[in-house]
Amino acid sequence: MPEEKKSEEKKPEDNKPVIPEERVSVPLTPENAAFERSAGGLISMTLTKPEGEPEKFERVVVFRCFPVTDRDEFLSVREPDSKKMGRGKEIGMIRRMSDFSEETQALLLEELERRYFSPEITRINSVKDKFGYIYWDTDTTAGKITFVMNNPFSNVRRLEDGRIFVNDIDGNNYQIPDPEKLDPASYRRLEVYI
Repeated sequence: MPEEKKSEEKKPEDNKPVIPEERVSVPLTPENAAFERSAGGLISMTLTKPEGEPEKFERVVVFRCFPVTDRDEFLSVREPDSKKMGRGKEIGMIRRMSDFSEETQALLLEELERRYFSPEITRINSVKDKFGYIYWDTDTTAGKITFVMNNPFSNVRRLEDGRIFVNDIDGNNYQIPDPEKLDPASYRRLEVYI
């Protein structure tokens, strides 16, 4: 008679870690996801599961999957990162922000603008190269900003629609929606890198 195989299922009494069930990302629509401002001024969400049971998330964070090309589409809604749980898991994906009410769109945009602070450069006062770093002195929609860049040929990018994105050494992003509209001196300072 063949021996019976012992169950390979992990049990808590084995003193081995039990792997928690992974969350599966779901499409988020106005029918199953309701967003609201939390008491702390952040975003909360109630997700209605297919069985009709609501699941409340006291805080969610929103990320753009394609922040340069599709700013209001493919938005990832996640649990926040924490020391205890590690990287926040994706709860779901919003295909188009425009599917939601204007009030919800305003709430989501506020969160996205906080996360993706990207002022427009309106004037380039000077660009100086010192010891392999490029120092930019600019006027932006957020005021006068001086930033440092280490490799301008990979950190100044022109997109297909003509916009220019500039990334500094600290990971901040700046944009120039239409470089042709810069004053002639600013354009000359930029032209070297595009």
